[in-house]
Amino acid sequence: MKQQRYDVVIVGGGAAGLSGALTLARARRSVLVIDAGEPRNAPASHVHNYLGRESTPPGELLAIGRGEVAGYGGEIVEGRVASAERLPGEGEKEGGFRVVLESGSTVEARRLLVTTGLVDELPPVPGLAERWGREVLHCPYCHGREVADRPIGVLSTGPLAVHQALMWRQWSDDVTLFRHTGPEPTDEEYEQLAARGVAVVDGEASGLEVTDDRFTGVRLAGGRVVPREALVIQARFTARSAVLESLGLVPVAQEMGGEVIGTYIPTDPVGATEVPGVWAAGNVTRLTEQVIGAAAAGLMTAGAINGDLIAEDTRTAVEARRRG
Repeated sequence: MKQQRYDVVIVGGGAAGLSGALTLARARRSVLVIDAGEPRNAPASHVHNYLGRESTPPGELLAIGRGEVAGYGGEIVEGRVASAERLPGEGEKEGGFRVVLESGSTVEARRLLVTTGLVDELPPVPGLAERWGREVLHCPYCHGREVADRPIGVLSTGPLAVHQALMWRQWSDDVTLFRHTGPEPTDEEYEQLAARGVAVVDGEASGLEVTDDRFTGVRLAGGRVVPREALVIQARFTARSAVLESLGLVPVAQEMGGEVIGTYIPTDPVGATEVPGVWAAGNVTRLTEQVIGAAAAGLMTAGAINGDLIAEDTRTAVEARRRG
C-alpha cells in the first residue's frame, strides 16, 4: 500500500471488484484493491457467456483485469480483511473508514466497496467436492454446452430439483433425477418429467464413481451404480459477508422456488448498503450473478460511488468558499 488513505478501498479482487477499480481509476480516483486470492470460479476451466472473452480461463481473465487496473494507477495487494470501522467526520467532510487486515496493517478509505463474493456449500456426499467445477455442476448456462448430449444426473436435495432436471433437459435427452434427500415430486411434476423423458431414481446417493480421474456414475446406498458423465447439484450460496457484518450489516436469506438457496447482503439498485459510504457488488449481494453480470455491477456501483464522492467534494468546496 503506497499511501495511508484512498478515495475507495475495494475488498475483493474478482470480476466485480476489478471492474469497479478500473472504473474508479479511470475517473482519477485513488483506489486500492485488497484481494485474498480465493475466486469462487477457480475450479472452473473457463468463463462462459462473457461477450468478447468467451471460454477465457478464470485466472487469465483476472490477470488481464489486474493489468488494466494497474495501467490506470489503481493498486492491488494480496491480503485478507478482518474488519472495517467508521471514522468520525468533520463538518461537511465524512470521516470515512478504517480497514483492518488480518496481518494487523490498516488503511483508510473515504468509501468502501465490498465484492467478496460467496461460498458454494455442497451437499454432504463423498466425492462431490473433488469433482466440483469439473463434472459436478450447478449452472446450465455456465456448463451446459460443455456436457451437451451426455448422460447427466440431477441430485435432488430440495424443491428446485425438478426444475433443474427440466432445465438441463435442454442440453441432453439423457437426464436422470436422483431422489436422494429431496422431496418426492408431485403428480404434476412426475407427469412433466415423464413427458420430457427424464428418468427418476429412488434412494440416497452414497458417493461418486470415478475411473481414470473421470466421474463415471452415481453410487446409491444399496450399492447400485447408475452411469452418468455429469452431475448437477444445488449448492447453498453463502455470502462472504464478514467485513460487511463488522459494519453492522446483516445477511438475509434468499429464497427461490420455495427453497432457501443462500444468504446475501441487501443493497439498493446501484449497490449502496444501509450503511452510508459502504457499497457492495457481485455475488455478495446478488447470488445468481454470472461473471459478466458481476463485472457490470462493479462498473455501475463504481459510477455511483464516484458520484457520491463528487457530491462530497462539492459540499466541502462550498463550505471552504463560505469560510473565505
